[in-house]
Formats: sequence, structure tokens, C-alpha cells
Amino acid sequence: MAAVPHILPQEAQPQAQKPRWLTQEWLEPRFVGVTLVALLLSTLGENLLWPASVILALNVLSYATGGVFGAKNALLSLRERKIDVDMLMILAALGAASINQWHEGAILLFLFSLSNVLQDYAIGRSRQAIRSLFKLYPQQARVRRNGTIATLHVNEIGIGEVVLIEPGERIPVDGIVRAGRSAVDQAPITGESMPVEKNSGDKVFAGALNGQGTLDVEATAAATDTTLARIIKMVEEAQDSKAPTERLMEKFEQYYAALIILGTLLFIFVPPALGLTDFQSNFYRAMVLMTVASPCALVISTPASFISAIASAARGGVLFKGGAFIEQLARIKAIAFDKTGTLTKGKPAVTDVVSCCEISDDELLRVVASVESRSEHPLAKAIVDKAQARGLKLEEVEDFQSLPGMGVRARVENELVQIGSPRFMASDELVPHRLSEARAQFEAEGKTVILARRENAFSCPPERNCEDCQFSGRGGWMGLVAIADGLRPEAREAVAALKGMGIQVAMLTGDHLAVGKNIAAQVGVDHVHADLLPEDKVDVIKHLQRDFGAVAMVGDGVNDAPGLATADIGIAMGAAGTDVALETADVVLMGDKLELIAYAIALSKKARRVVWQNIAFSLAVIALLIFSAFAINLPLPLGVFGHEGSTVIVVLNGLITLLIIPEIQRRRSAAI
Repeated sequence: MAAVPHILPQEAQPQAQKPRWLTQEWLEPRFVGVTLVALLLSTLGENLLWPASVILALNVLSYATGGVFGAKNALLSLRERKIDVDMLMILAALGAASINQWHEGAILLFLFSLSNVLQDYAIGRSRQAIRSLFKLYPQQARVRRNGTIATLHVNEIGIGEVVLIEPGERIPVDGIVRAGRSAVDQAPITGESMPVEKNSGDKVFAGALNGQGTLDVEATAAATDTTLARIIKMVEEAQDSKAPTERLMEKFEQYYAALIILGTLLFIFVPPALGLTDFQSNFYRAMVLMTVASPCALVISTPASFISAIASAARGGVLFKGGAFIEQLARIKAIAFDKTGTLTKGKPAVTDVVSCCEISDDELLRVVASVESRSEHPLAKAIVDKAQARGLKLEEVEDFQSLPGMGVRARVENELVQIGSPRFMASDELVPHRLSEARAQFEAEGKTVILARRENAFSCPPERNCEDCQFSGRGGWMGLVAIADGLRPEAREAVAALKGMGIQVAMLTGDHLAVGKNIAAQVGVDHVHADLLPEDKVDVIKHLQRDFGAVAMVGDGVNDAPGLATADIGIAMGAAGTDVALETADVVLMGDKLELIAYAIALSKKARRVVWQNIAFSLAVIALLIFSAFAINLPLPLGVFGHEGSTVIVVLNGLITLLIIPEIQRRRSAAI
């Protein structure tokens, strides 16, 4: 099959070297029509006794238009010292003409070329599923440049320039929202079915559809280097990448085609030489045999199925880097998840607030968040986010001081407040019993604990039973805040789905074993490997391979690169905009959605089933046609019809089963 050209924004592509009406894509369907007309006129002319020269001209025309592209492909293969099915078809047609069976040869060429057109159409549908992303590129955009608003072609937008996005517009470049707020439909990029709220500081992707708000977006990539462009390029390359079964079929084709030609030559000359039959009728049967024994359906069955699967997966938010990885994923027996950023969000969040003495949990969180609002630390941002989520009003602070590695202090409402790690704030014996117990519990769960106290002591209500919250001379203890990397909400369901498929699930983490076991218990992972450095993950992957068989690893594509490379299949999370993930992994989840892993495995298994269905069907048809050629003197037109019909059937089986039906199901789900 021909390689798929890379697809970039239209104006960025080089101009075609020749007009479209001179391309094979445009000419071949029309040549099929000419072949049919010439064949019908030739048949009619024989019945009406037209001049022999006219009939011969019509026959030659039908051969020329029906066989030109097959002959071209056959010669290209011969130049590479290969014999393919095109060569078999051309030889069979020429053989029929040599014994004055022009019509049978023309029928062969007509059906063969018609079959090629139908194959190209069916496989083209798969490729159009990716090519349709090309429509997501807007041609122009409004850019703020030199104090004015200019309308520019997307290829003229420079990195760092601000693009103004109106309601209902496609976003032309990857970028960061600098002003505005809107819900953005980024399903073509991440596979998310629902629009995502975007505010200042959020990332947006080229090809996403803006909702009802307006956005000012600072471009972080050129139009030709967006996530969308890289997705299209990667999927195109994947469509041309060959699976092991496909490579096996191509090797088989070479030897099989040579064997068919040798067998046909022997069949042409040996029986007449032995006096078993006359040469002409035997030659005709040899042409039938050459035609029906050709492995067209067998050779096309595998790539057609994998191309459909690659396109279907891409539409669903999963990028396979080639058919080989679809085939390999179907064999997976175990999956190893990196913890941080994969089973967890990779972003700290407040999980618990424990207040002390007369203040409430919300009061503690309000004061701590007010101080931390001046800090740039990621944990500080988590505390501020939690306070804002609860609708707490933050106070202005004075005399803010950051103590790197220890904590912060500042004056809130004219009172000095100090916040920091337990090591910085006080030794264990100085921390009140109530807070000390809570701290021990949270740290055992793998959470980070931050203590807070204020300058002045205060009295405790009797019902709080926390008279030890005060410490003479050191101010009043306010409480603690526990922070942890939150689980992805879909993690437990995703792990359960994989275990339901009979796949062993393991978790790899650099955290302590207690932390790892706590996370594993929450998501249902059975095998926990903790205290791992990146190179240790490689050893664990090899251990899992010895114990279970083929192993996939799921990670973020950066610090997990050694493990991703060692695993039989590397699956990257966070691929939208992450160059390393797109480069290192074999499979990429565009939407950071763990449930896509089970979907990808199910699709790969279905693709493998379809491939072997097609192979079995193709072999059965070849065997039946060869038997018919000997047993019932199968006419050449019927042999061609059976041969080419089976080719179209296997292509359509892959297209319908792996692309069209899943696409219909996705649309129904989205509508619901």
C-alpha cells in the first residue's frame, strides 16, 4: 500500500507536483468505468458483427485502462526483485488474451481494478478519520500585535503573541490563557466528552472549540508544531508501521506468488506433454488457477484491519504508534502503574484540617491560607485552593517571611502566625497530644503535615478537651493541615476493569512502602513495589515479565522512561502537549483518562480477532476456488469474482467492525 502523506495545515503543505486529474487517485475509478464500457461494447460488437479491427481496439482499450496501474505496481515490485499479486493478475490477463479469450481477461482486469478502488475507498475511510482533524485548523486568527489587532494567517502567529478567541471559534495554536474565561471543547485532542472550563493560566490546544466566553491566548507553539499537528503526524506514521503478522503476510506473499507462477508454468506444459489434455483448454485452466490462487485477500486483510483500529483508537483518545503495538497490547498479561501522576493526580491537595482550641476548622484554614497566599510553594497553592473552594475570605498579611525548607511566618489581623513542618515548628514532645496523634495517623497514610501556631495563647472551651494545646511561652497552637497527592477519581474503576479482564495490576513508586500500600488499598492494586529509583523500576518490570509474561507500563513519559522502554508496551499519560510522552511511549492516552487503558486493550484484542478472521476466511476462499478450478472447471470470470469479492469483504470487515461501529457507539454515548 502507498504511504500516507503527512498532514499539516493546508497552506503549510508543499504544492502537488502534478494536477489532481493526473493522479492515480483521480484516474483509477474513471479507468474502471472505461474498462467496463469497452468490455460491453466489445461484446456487443461481436454479436453485431462489427469489424474485427474495432473489436480489437476495444479489447486493447479495456486492457490498457483496466491493467495500467496493476502493471505499474508489478514493474515497481520487479525493480525491487519482488513478485506480487499485481504481477499474477497481469500475467493471467495476458495469458487469456494470448488464447483469444479477451473478454475473460478484460473481466479479470475490470474486477481487479474495481476491487482496488473499493479497497482504497474503504481504507481511505480509516485514514479520513484522522484526516478529518485537518478541518480543525482555522485559517486565520486575530492577534494583538504592536498595540493593534491584526488578522493573520495561522502560520504567521509567533510564539509569545496573544491570540484573541471569540465565542464559537476554533483555537488556532497551543497556548496559555492570559485573560478571559470559557468552556472549551477539546474532545478532538484529549478525547474528553464534556467541555472543560478554562481560566487564566490554563493550557489550551489547537483545534479545540471555544464555548460562549472570550479568551486571550498566548501562543506557546507555532501552528505547524502544535499538539494537533504532532498527533496527526504520529498517527499517519503509525498507519504505515507494520505489525508482525503483517510483515509475515508480506514475506508469505513473495514466496507464495513465486510458487504460484512456477506451479502455473508446470501446469501449462506438463499435462499436454503427457498427452492428458489439449494445450489451449489446459492453458485457460492454468490462467484460472493463477487467478484464484492469488493471495490478495490474505495480504490486505492484516493492514486493512490495523489501519482501521489505529484510526478508531485515535478518535477515542488513544494513539497507537503502529500496528505492532496493537498486536502486542492484545497479549498483555500484567500492567505496572507508576503512582505519582498516573494513579494519583500528581498535584497536592488538602485532605484534612484539624483545628485546636476555640477556633474552627474553617477559621484555621482561613488564617493559614491567608499567610500561604504570599508563598510560591506548591503546598501553599494547595492550601489556598482549598480555602477558596470553601468560599473563605482571605485576609491581608504583613511582615511576610519565607524560611526555605522550614516554613513561613506573617502577621495576620495584627497577630504573628507561624506555619511549617513539624521538624521546624517543635520537637515531638512539644506538639499537643491531640495534634501529635493526628499527625502520626496522617503521616502513616503518606500525607504531608503542616502545623500552625500563633503568637498569643488562648483558652480552650471545656468541650474541646484540648487544654494541652497551649504551650507556655511559645504561643497558642492552632492546628494542622494534611496534604496529599489526590487519587484520580477514576483510578479504582480503571483498575477493577483491568482485573476483570484477567490482567495482573502492579504499582511502582518511589515513596515508602506504607504510603504505597495505602494508595494500593484505595485503588485495588495487588502488587506494590515501593522505595524505587527510576533504574529500580526496570528491574521490577523484568521481574513481572518473568512471573506473568508480557507487561505494559503506564507512566508520565519522563522519569518513567527507563521502565517504559523495558516494558513490552509503554503507555504514556498526560500526552496532550507533552513532547516526551509522545516520543517515548508506544501508546499515548490523550485525555489522561485511565479508563482508556481497558478500552485500548479491548480494541487491540478485537483487532487481533478480526485479523485472524480475515486470514481464515481468505485461506478458505482460496482453497475453495482452487478446488473448484479442478473439480468443476470454474470459468475465469467466476474465479475473478470470488477472488476479488473476498478481498473486498475482508477490507470491509475491518472497516465496519473496528471503525464504523465504534464510531456510531461513541456518538450515541456522547448524545446520551
